[in-house]
Amino acid sequence: MFDNLPLWPTSASVHARYEDWLFIFLTVISVAMTVLIFAAVAIFSMKYRRRHGREAAHIEGSLLLEIAWSVAPLGIMMIMFAAGALLYFRMRTPPTDSDQVYVVAKQWMWKLQHMEGPREINQLHVPVGRDIELIMTSQDVIHSFFVPAFRVKQDVIPGRYTTLWFRATRPGTYHLFCAQYCGTMHSGMIGEVIVMDPRDYQAWMVSGAPSGTLAQTGMTLFQQLGCNTCHRSDVQGRGPMLNGVFGHPVQLEDGRVVNADENYVRESILSPAAKVVSGFKPIMPSWQGQVNEEQLNQLVAYIKSLSPAPEGAAITSGAPGGTQSQEAQQPK
Repeated sequence: MFDNLPLWPTSASVHARYEDWLFIFLTVISVAMTVLIFAAVAIFSMKYRRRHGREAAHIEGSLLLEIAWSVAPLGIMMIMFAAGALLYFRMRTPPTDSDQVYVVAKQWMWKLQHMEGPREINQLHVPVGRDIELIMTSQDVIHSFFVPAFRVKQDVIPGRYTTLWFRATRPGTYHLFCAQYCGTMHSGMIGEVIVMDPRDYQAWMVSGAPSGTLAQTGMTLFQQLGCNTCHRSDVQGRGPMLNGVFGHPVQLEDGRVVNADENYVRESILSPAAKVVSGFKPIMPSWQGQVNEEQLNQLVAYIKSLSPAPEGAAITSGAPGGTQSQEAQQPK
């Protein structure tokens, strides 16, 4: 409904509708309160200005009036807070069935890869009406993924993953910007999000050269790097089994319990001694500088894709943050 308003940006996602209404609500309340305060100041200044022969009279306060002008603004502020908090939590909680796309930002381009395998540079093809979750990291400095028509923006930080999700509501091509100054060519770090009809999107998805899914590529890399020699699918491996690990709590050697998410798996590959799984020794070498960001994404996608471990298997859940101690390997 806002697209016909002058200077109003295009609205093309489910987030945009809620953000626009919240913005209008905040603007109306702010303008109304500002006008009310300035009008009261002007009126009272003229009505009760100092005059010759007139003295001020003492006025008793009204408890009811004091309560009213304290509670009313508090109620309005609490509505603002609740609306903003609900929108924030909604935007920070991707639906569990979202289609995932891995994003690597670098000076000065966006590199994207779908879980199905297709890769893109400075373009992102998505279907209309489907939830899309972006799992993003930076290769160099801080960037920021910003699509004005979707009303979404998220900093992309080196050394860790950040996430962003949206659901496009209308087909079209929408601007993609980096909203964080990232160097001399910052203004040229632009791209576009192409929202397509589901049938057209499916046709585009299968039109590219077959290269395997992101998880399949990660499995090949996992084997090439020799990771499978320690992280075997049985209890005889020197490293913990990875089946069914992702998304579950992991007991660490120091007593902490962490969730095995993307950042945990990433850290376990690059700094394996940082979080050693209980029952394992910190003898795994670091892969820092030996795998690039795209390869890290492939390895993470592969670990995420592993099927749950067989029921009754005597394993210690974990990621490649350590290798099994000699005591833990002994048969019981």
